[in-house]
Amino acid sequence: MVPYHRIDNPEKLRRLMAAILMVSADIELTELLRHFIAEACSLVEARYGALGVLNAARTTLDQFLTVGLTDEEEQRIGPRPTGRGVLGVLITDPEPLRLADLHSHPDSYGFPPHHPPMDSFLGVPLRVRGVVYGNLYLTDKLNGEAFNEEDEAMAEALAQAAGIAIQNTRLNETARLVGLLDDRDRIARDLHDRVIQRIFSVGMSLQGAARMPGPPELLSRVGKAVDALDVTIDEIRTAIFELEDGMRERGLRRSVLELANELAPQLGSRPEVTFTGPVDSGVSQQAADHLLAVLREALTNAGKHAQASQFRIAVRVGEEIRLEVADNGRGIPLPDAEAQGLGLVNLRRRAEKLGGTLEFGVPDDGGTLLVWSVPT
Repeated sequence: MVPYHRIDNPEKLRRLMAAILMVSADIELTELLRHFIAEACSLVEARYGALGVLNAARTTLDQFLTVGLTDEEEQRIGPRPTGRGVLGVLITDPEPLRLADLHSHPDSYGFPPHHPPMDSFLGVPLRVRGVVYGNLYLTDKLNGEAFNEEDEAMAEALAQAAGIAIQNTRLNETARLVGLLDDRDRIARDLHDRVIQRIFSVGMSLQGAARMPGPPELLSRVGKAVDALDVTIDEIRTAIFELEDGMRERGLRRSVLELANELAPQLGSRPEVTFTGPVDSGVSQQAADHLLAVLREALTNAGKHAQASQFRIAVRVGEEIRLEVADNGRGIPLPDAEAQGLGLVNLRRRAEKLGGTLEFGVPDDGGTLLVWSVPT
């Protein structure tokens, strides 16, 4: 927290609070940051001010805004600083730094040609709840003296407000991105869960019609229509994969679908797959890896032992990550299922390793239901 008790001037404190309240205003981030720099210069009576925003790795300055220099002066100075010299000190050691003579610091590199002279220096980090987003720099106190403790307190308050503004902007950008990903996730889910299933049903009906007696020309046309539907299904699946590629290099949803397709020949039919919740964004990589391993083992077991003709996979993500694998086969003897050599001990261990459970049941239409669930 900023120690406001170090600020003795009531008028400066009032102006400081008014400036900080601007953080909630609907103002573009760059304009808001310039406002904070200008207010800082005015309150501490500095001739020049600047604000550097750190890159994602917090190793160098990604953005550098200034107040006090004309456009012509900035052009003559050349490229923006990236965080070397005294500016770099606050990156490696993000603590307030006050210098009576900027050039006396051992890390001072001097100024590039055409840079105006600067003597006194005050730098403070843009820190919010322990996270540093950049630094506020103030130079050349107008009365020729060094910056004092009150100046430092006011700079810290404005730096914290600037940090909050940067944090809020990044959180809003993240929220918009998540919303976009959720929309793409929903579109992909609808394409798979509704459109493909309906086309598949139509294709099955046409295949049945093609086996009935009728004119050869009509049967040929029906066969071509079935082939066209198969091509359409493949194209829709490709579109789904492309949507998911935009959300994540290799999302869990895509991996589950690919695994179902891979094992379909071994099972004798392609499993019906459904998804619920933020499957790609709400599952850690560790949990996703375990879930895929469990799914592969469960389907392989069902293909070898269940004598089933239908398989269903459901992945649900909410308060927990839940994988359901069901078949309509002959079932397994549940009381001693893990003693049947079906690899079920390993599936249970994968659940318990993540603090979850493995359970078995019988679907309404018979067969076996495997439920593997772990916390999100």
